[in-house]
Amino acid sequence: MIYEELKSFLQERMRMSHVYQPAMILCLLENEGTALQSQIAEALLTYDDSQKDYYGRITRDMVGRVLLRHRIVDRNKNTKEYELGGFADLSQSQIEGLKEICRQKIEEFLDQRGLQIFDHRKRSSGYITGTVRYDVLKRARSRCELCGISHEIKALEVDHIVPRNAGGSDDLSNLQALCYGCNAMKRDRDDTDFRQVRSSYEIRDSDCVFCTLSDDRIVDQNELALVIRDAFPVTALHTLVIPKRHVEGYFDLGQAEINACTSLLKSSRVALEREDPAIDGFNVGMNNGESAGQTVPHCHIHLIPRRSGDLPQPRGGVRNTIPGEGEY
Repeated sequence: MIYEELKSFLQERMRMSHVYQPAMILCLLENEGTALQSQIAEALLTYDDSQKDYYGRITRDMVGRVLLRHRIVDRNKNTKEYELGGFADLSQSQIEGLKEICRQKIEEFLDQRGLQIFDHRKRSSGYITGTVRYDVLKRARSRCELCGISHEIKALEVDHIVPRNAGGSDDLSNLQALCYGCNAMKRDRDDTDFRQVRSSYEIRDSDCVFCTLSDDRIVDQNELALVIRDAFPVTALHTLVIPKRHVEGYFDLGQAEINACTSLLKSSRVALEREDPAIDGFNVGMNNGESAGQTVPHCHIHLIPRRSGDLPQPRGGVRNTIPGEGEY
């Protein structure tokens, strides 16, 4: 009965979004029906080429290079095969003795240093819920936000822009999707003083109208940006998304602030459409610099609701900032 049920599940009822289900069942079948969670995890890893690629680089560029330098191993450049020098001259008892020494050295190192030696392979410094991870990866279109590589080529990691140990929060605006390569490089080579980054977010100008907004004007906000209604609206519910830090232009924003503003633009769009079902379009834009019409020297993004018929000729949209250039 179990055979027919499993066969039916595998061939007819199983819906696959990954290889995990049949791989887990295969692992259980190969271990007489029972396997530890760690055994199943190891079985799943055998199908993850991105992990093989990562440790392939470790083998080639780190441990392999060191052992080659000490003349412990040889490497065939064509086949990429490593050979332990003089292995054929070892007796079986000598091989077993050397194996035991290797195991002892590994155990001693782990006892001394602990599992934090693998912290660089953690997906993030601390637990990030699956829902939040999904939102970050969806926003990134399943591509590394630094190099642009697809998740199909390299595994993506969800990590903090401003690290937790530098005061960064788990807010969606402070998370990014990086491939394991870029994330490792960021960890090893990024010399940014995150304490200065964090303190820069607190910069305000007492003479700036957007730095001194009253709480009753704020419609929505997250860690780094806020939403208000425009004081001089060009359409009903004309909305502004504003970074909290006093910064003059959009191109001066950091990635975390861009994420924060984009997140609020999207949530504001949903809220506005819910408030007024007649809204069926938006103009989104900003005035960056005095020659572009910027009058308040604090970056702000206009979210202007549009409704069918609000202008006789809406064609051209933002092109109409230059009179006569909307028609083409």
